[in-house]
Amino acid sequence: MPGVVISEFEQTLPMAYFNQDFLDFFKELAANNHKDWFHENKKRYERSVKDPFNTFIQDIIDCTSKIDKQFEGKAKDAVFRIYKDVRFSKDKTPYKLQCSALIAPGGRKLGMDRPGMYLELGPEHFRFYSGLYMPEKEVLYKVRDYISKNADELNALLASKEFVKTFGELRGEKNKVLPKEFKEAAENQPLIYNKQFYFFASLPPETILQENFADVVMKHFEASEPMRNYLTKARGI
Repeated sequence: MPGVVISEFEQTLPMAYFNQDFLDFFKELAANNHKDWFHENKKRYERSVKDPFNTFIQDIIDCTSKIDKQFEGKAKDAVFRIYKDVRFSKDKTPYKLQCSALIAPGGRKLGMDRPGMYLELGPEHFRFYSGLYMPEKEVLYKVRDYISKNADELNALLASKEFVKTFGELRGEKNKVLPKEFKEAAENQPLIYNKQFYFFASLPPETILQENFADVVMKHFEASEPMRNYLTKARGI
């Protein structure tokens, strides 16, 4: 990512988006995860959590779209609701204990199998995710086929100092059985067994209070670019 983009970003966006009450709200919500408490604190939630988070996500979208137009969009299409879907969960507490957004082509509805960035802000950590999290069956086949034919390129990306320092490794659940046409290639590159291909960085929660937090996010976006590009080509977007 050209350095001029970060400089422009730093000069035009607010110095800080979040204050301590963002983290305190979720800490208190963890001990009071019910509708009565949330209703009593809804204005606080909107002031300290929802509004600054939406502003922050829109600014990040605007910045990333200057680098790659396929990231253009609105915060409302990227931000996940705080309300949990508890229909199939044993945990019936109604509210999530963090804010999250998926900045990717198609936003949160279409972007789960497209390399973008998933941001999670909460009182336990700040996390930056990227990669392919939920590829459809056809997409998974294309990714495996691409890796089998371009394993050397993937190996170089996995071994790069920047990737190892920032993200560590490429992760994901694995299949025990592969289509026979991939078995030989998987002996040389076991990641072909994966049914997910994602990576992340985890930082202390106080990171979001820093004046340069937006720059921290953009630097992670920059560090993710080589692997995102590889997975984008593999997916066939």
